[in-house]
Amino acid sequence: MLTRSLCIFLVLIGCVQYSAEAQLFKNKKQSQKKVELQTDSIQIEITDMAFTNINKIPNYVNAKLQNRIEKLDQERNWEALYPLLKEYVSHFGTQNFAHQTYFIWRLAKLTEIFASPQAAKPLYAMVLKHHRKGLDIPKILARYDSINRFTTQTFVPLDYYYDLVEYRRQIDTLIPPRGVLSSMGEMVNSDEEDYAPNMSMGDSLLLFTSKRNTINTGINKHVNEDIFVTRKVDNGWSKAEMFGTINSLYNEGSAYLSQDGKTLYFSRCGAPNGYGNCDLFVSKYQGDTLWSEPENMGEVVNSNGWDSHPTLNNAGDTLYFASDRVGGFGLSDIYFTTKNSMGEWGKPLNLGPIINTRGNEVSPFLHPEYPVLYFSSNGHLLNFGDYDIYKSNQVGGEWSEPDNIGPLVNGKGTEFYFSIDRKAEYIFYARSEEESMKNLDLYSFPLPMEGQPLATTRFTGRIQELKGRIPQNAIVSIIDLDEGVEVAPKFARDDGTFEFDLINNRNYLLVVQGDDIFRLEKLFFLDGDTVYDGIVERISSNIKFESIAFENGKAEILPEMHEDLQKVIDFMVDHPAFKLNISGHTDSSGNSSLNLKLSQQRADAIKRYVEMNGNLEEGRIFSIGYGSERPIIKEEESSEDRRINRRVEFEIYRDPKTN
Repeated sequence: MLTRSLCIFLVLIGCVQYSAEAQLFKNKKQSQKKVELQTDSIQIEITDMAFTNINKIPNYVNAKLQNRIEKLDQERNWEALYPLLKEYVSHFGTQNFAHQTYFIWRLAKLTEIFASPQAAKPLYAMVLKHHRKGLDIPKILARYDSINRFTTQTFVPLDYYYDLVEYRRQIDTLIPPRGVLSSMGEMVNSDEEDYAPNMSMGDSLLLFTSKRNTINTGINKHVNEDIFVTRKVDNGWSKAEMFGTINSLYNEGSAYLSQDGKTLYFSRCGAPNGYGNCDLFVSKYQGDTLWSEPENMGEVVNSNGWDSHPTLNNAGDTLYFASDRVGGFGLSDIYFTTKNSMGEWGKPLNLGPIINTRGNEVSPFLHPEYPVLYFSSNGHLLNFGDYDIYKSNQVGGEWSEPDNIGPLVNGKGTEFYFSIDRKAEYIFYARSEEESMKNLDLYSFPLPMEGQPLATTRFTGRIQELKGRIPQNAIVSIIDLDEGVEVAPKFARDDGTFEFDLINNRNYLLVVQGDDIFRLEKLFFLDGDTVYDGIVERISSNIKFESIAFENGKAEILPEMHEDLQKVIDFMVDHPAFKLNISGHTDSSGNSSLNLKLSQQRADAIKRYVEMNGNLEEGRIFSIGYGSERPIIKEEESSEDRRINRRVEFEIYRDPKTN
């Protein structure tokens, strides 16, 4: 997947010159997860605590209440402690989350007792995202995981996922991926770094940052970041060019163009009129490709630190951005500022402890059509690499607990600057083919289900065998039959349960497969939150299907055999390391030589059918006829005895030469 090393990326910039696109982020790795409140079919995960002192005071102090809480805690008077502790924590300022995380942890434990484990989840998450010292974090993480039951291990590893798709490429019921990464080509990319894409003007323009104007004399290298633009033409993109008159001798980047195309927000670094090392600037369209002289957004908005990565809401009156200013939760937080009726931007407010952590939250992106915030972070709990991309839904004016958008986007390294088109069909961002992170290029690929803004309808299920046994290591896949949006497959949990967030009112195919079960397929139309219970059929080493019964003296495959034979085909397609022995048997009536020949013909007929319909390579299936040599009932006394002996058996086994 898309892997990037931000530390190496910063080395390329140099230690003297400030960059519009980079901030000295420290690698602080954790892990994360989620209270679930269902509203209008949106599974939001958010605490019911308002934290009204955030952005008002840095540190809440109430010595009298704290002493009372500590006394009740020592007395183990949990019933009296719970409401007081909840009141105290709800008044926390920013600094309390780092230095009094103990109280959040105690509140989480009491919430489990007096409310529910689900209500305690966001509190445990806050502890894990904001703690600094003095807590038994492995123990707290284990408790959180036991409640949440949703980890990176739930997802099928990416390499295995693509292997699965490749195995079944010729099977009609399953759709191979539409493609992985596609470079935006030499018309857009250059020999230097190109990154920070942003879709604009109804997806007809793509703004991005490039270092192609860097001057390298061979002795010294003067890095120069500028804003470029490429236009959509036919099925491709035009040759990239400098964006208007915005660029200067300083570093410009992280550009965001308003929906009407008349206002440009961006970051400029190293300018003499800056308040910090990187500031937010704005420029107005003057007509005929001319733009006004960029203006610093002022000391009300900018800080004496690093301010960058601007993005606007749909109404154009709220600007979100990333900043490492003093007073935040971590190394870099996401802030927002709103515009008043006079067109003046107000003092930025911190987005709060649900979104921000003690790590870095950067590159916010608001979807142009839906109230969904995307951003990159190394401080949230559920992660696949260094920095991952997350999404959060806005419901009732609050942002939900962020969800990782999954392994089809997030890899082992860094996923950072990105943009999504209006239709949420494609994601655009930068990556490098080289581990050194030199020559970052712009790429695009289809946005998977986990990143879709409308993927808010919960499909939950449980699989088991007929007698209640839970299959082990079962893989659950969902296929979007309407639009072909890829969905990352997951392992069913130890209790057989699984869950997916999908786009409502679409047709899907559920596929369950495993080494010890026949594939289960279920077509369904998603109409609101849905719960599904599936029964799978266990595979034994030797199998006999009741439907595999030939007409007397014949070896033709009958229509009633197709369903059971398809189970065998599906298993062989899904498990290329397995082989199959097909043995044909007859009863003892008639000529033994003719019976031997007929049993071989029947076994061969099934072999041909399975190979042809499964497009299987030669050497995986073997057929042999035994005639009446191996009866189940040695002394046939009735027609039922003879029917039992007339059979075809399937022996499925793993090739000992294959791991």
